[in-house]
Order: sequence, then C-alpha cells, then structure tokens
Amino acid sequence: MARAAPPSATDTARFEVLYRAHYRDLLGYALRRSDPPENAADVVAETFLVAWRRIDDIPLGEARLWLFGVARKVMANQYRADRRREDLAVRLRQELALVEIAPPDVPAEVAAAFDSLPEADREVLRLVAWEGLSADELAVVLDCTANAARIRLHRARRRFTELLRTPVHNS
Repeated sequence: MARAAPPSATDTARFEVLYRAHYRDLLGYALRRSDPPENAADVVAETFLVAWRRIDDIPLGEARLWLFGVARKVMANQYRADRRREDLAVRLRQELALVEIAPPDVPAEVAAAFDSLPEADREVLRLVAWEGLSADELAVVLDCTANAARIRLHRARRRFTELLRTPVHNS
C-alpha cells in the first residue's frame, strides 16, 4: 500500500488558516442541528479531517461553503448510523425477549465461593467453564500471552479451590 506524502508546509499553513477562519461557523452550524449537542464536536472534527485529507480539493474562495457541504454529509452519515444502531437495538431486544437462559444449578456453597472471588478471577473461570475457551483462546480474549493466560487460569482455579475448602460460618 502506498503511503501518502507528508503534508507540505503550504498545506499545513492553508489548513490552519481554514480552521481558524471557519471553526466557529461550523461549530454553530453543527450545534444547531445536532441532538444531542455533544455530536456537534464529532461533526466538526470529522469535517476538518476530510478537509485535511482533501486540502487540494477545496475550492479557493468557497472554502466555507465547501466545509458546510462536508459537514452536512457528515451529519447525514451520522444520522444514518444512529438510525441503523437504533433499528439493530430494537431487533436485538425483540430476539433477547425470546431467549431463556437458565442460571447454572450449583450448590449454595459453590456459588458463595465463586461470588467471593475477585471479578478478574470470576471472568477467567467463566470464559473457560461457560464459554468453553482453551487457554490459548483465553489468551486472545485477555490480550496476553498464552503462558500468562495459563498462569491466570491456574491462580484463579487455586483461589476458587481454597475458598471451597474454607468453611463458611453463618452468624
């Protein structure tokens, strides 16, 4: 893949002038059209990213209008992405309403020992026991080496075993 040439000093200077001259206008434009308003910052940032990448395509004397056009397209893309995300969330909620997952049937002392473990140990044990991951697969999920995953799994199992051997006293 070919690398883009580094920006020239002229391009950098032109971009800085463009940014200073039009940032406030674009922010106002985006704020008046964004819900929630926090999205306006994303619109402005994306617009200037496009401007940076396409600095040579910006027509002289019409930069402000060109930037408004880009911002308008960015907001349209943002709206479509939000709409798709909302539609997906609705479909997932409908599907999840039909799913029944029975909690594991374990003796109370086993559940109590498991619940006493630190969250990191519980997650390692869940990934191996419930999700059926091998130590090598666990390493990928935890973003560590296979050796580190094996050590974490060994230590979690050892702590769990120690908790199972420790009698729970009810007061």
